[in-house]
Amino acid sequence: MSVSHDDLRIERVETVIIDVPLRRPHKFARVTMDAQPVLLALVHTRAGVVGVGEGVVPGGPWWGGESVESMKVTIDTYVAPLLIGRRVDDIEAIWRDVSDRVNANLYAKTAVEVALHDAWARSLGVPVHTLLGGLARTSIDVTWALGAEPEEVVVDEALAKLHDGEHSSFKLKMGAVEPEEDTRRVCAIAEKLAGSAGVRVDLNARWDLNTSLTYLPRLAAAGVELIEQPVPGEQVEALAEINARLAIPVMADESLRTPVDALRLVRLRAADVWSMKTTKVGGLRRSRDIVAIAAAADIPCHGGTSIETGIGTAASLHLACAAPGLTWGSELFGPLLFAEEILQTPLRYAGGQLHLPEGPGLGVDLDFNAVAALRRTHLIRGE
Repeated sequence: MSVSHDDLRIERVETVIIDVPLRRPHKFARVTMDAQPVLLALVHTRAGVVGVGEGVVPGGPWWGGESVESMKVTIDTYVAPLLIGRRVDDIEAIWRDVSDRVNANLYAKTAVEVALHDAWARSLGVPVHTLLGGLARTSIDVTWALGAEPEEVVVDEALAKLHDGEHSSFKLKMGAVEPEEDTRRVCAIAEKLAGSAGVRVDLNARWDLNTSLTYLPRLAAAGVELIEQPVPGEQVEALAEINARLAIPVMADESLRTPVDALRLVRLRAADVWSMKTTKVGGLRRSRDIVAIAAAADIPCHGGTSIETGIGTAASLHLACAAPGLTWGSELFGPLLFAEEILQTPLRYAGGQLHLPEGPGLGVDLDFNAVAALRRTHLIRGE
């Protein structure tokens, strides 16, 4: 498809905050949310093509330091002015110039970077995965993430998912209560699900080294198959010691945000699996780079989530289907947790997998009526 340079030029950048209610509260180690704030970035070209990206953090700034409010200010004030008149296919040069102006802020950068890919691919009439090198697969397994709720609540939800044949692997949140109580709770859940489902846990970086070495072996003995990020992200040496001493795989999440982080994880052999969240590393290209580093070190990657809507989930799915090294499945369940749909046609989940949509760009289109209904009218919720 022939496209002129002028057709690819960016005319304006728009940001919108929406608050999407959840089907049930989702409890992390430090916060509980019943609605997910989402920042949508829309890149408009002179030819009338609109690319959409999403910036979202799991439950607010406690996890990555950013919030949808900070993302909007960063993009509107510092990023958008650098894009006007540039071409949507000029992604690497735009990234360089934006990074010169804005340090870190990887969630905000992801929203814009994904929108650029979506607009570029739509202009060419091709799917985003074509811009990432083509397909390695067309679907990916999905693990269902359960909150840090009491044992009976978690077991009931897991058994319902098993009965419906939707999921056979579950991730449990930990870190909201004392380690002894938390360990007893998860061991009881793992034992009740033994033989019928795989169980993984995510500490959200809440424990220290000694606590981890005391309690994690008990989780492994109870049948837990993987431990995600037990210690704070910067404590990579502690993560490496846990990984060396634990009989089951350890997965890095908060410890992995940049390609430099990836090299450090490889050097220390700090994790057997990496959680690859497109949102936390700055977008699709940096995600692809990090997965390639992992593959070179024979470390499988897992498609992580920040509880994205269908826009962010579609972006992560294109990455997961284009990156050969992303072989440890995913937890791209975000859209299933929302009580409101913002896409014209929802993503397709079937047989425990998320299937790649067809069509140009991300392959999904916003329902602008739904967006309007969920749009926040003030920068701070409740203002």
